Amino acid sequence: MSIATTFPAALSGALGGDLARPLVTFYDDATGERVELSLATYANWVAKTAGLVQDEVGLERGDLVLLDLPTHWLGPVWLGAAWSLGVCATDDRALAAAADLVVCGPDRVAAHAADAGDVPVLAMSLRPLGGPFTVRLPTGVTDYGTVVLAQPDAFTAVDPPVATDAAWRDAAGSLDQAALLEAAGSSPVVSPGGRLLTGVNPCTRRGLETLTAPLLRGGGTVWVRHPDEGSWSARADQERVTEQLPG
Repeated sequence: MSIATTFPAALSGALGGDLARPLVTFYDDATGERVELSLATYANWVAKTAGLVQDEVGLERGDLVLLDLPTHWLGPVWLGAAWSLGVCATDDRALAAAADLVVCGPDRVAAHAADAGDVPVLAMSLRPLGGPFTVRLPTGVTDYGTVVLAQPDAFTAVDPPVATDAAWRDAAGSLDQAALLEAAGSSPVVSPGGRLLTGVNPCTRRGLETLTAPLLRGGGTVWVRHPDEGSWSARADQERVTEQLPG
């Protein structure tokens, strides 16, 4: 099987299959939240987010986005949006000054608000269904939940990514899109058509394959934030998981 060398090609290939298969499932055991995105719904969120970043924020291929996020279903969406543009992602807060965009959850708004005049800051409430904040945000910080749904359902990159575009960067080095997908193609994290249960944050170097491997292999991932160890085994049965990767 040939492996796609860019994320848009990988996503396009997956969309030629079962659009209804669950790709992203998310639980927060502290709140009881459960969200599930089919492959088609995931692609729609990616398109809207990529459109927002390209057309409203103005990022271009080769730029850098800091994803300062906890484990959440919007993490895989943001990775897909960045890679659809040819934008490099990082979770390394030491690179904040070099970032062309900062994306954060509610707990990190205060930390990034002071820099909002120098770099765009998009904040996410992490409320159910991607809802907006219920409190006023600091000046210069944009509420993702108030702007993303107005974006088109289809996305076309002005300057499409290529295989050698950086996809991930941190203190350990960089991965380009081809290397990212090649690693996913050989990853043992999930079997073909399988379901992965994990507490690993997708927006980390270790977590990247928890999105890319299931995407390539016709599977899906169940991410859990604040996992309750007592319900882990029952959830594995409920979600019919085939592999597990605890956080």
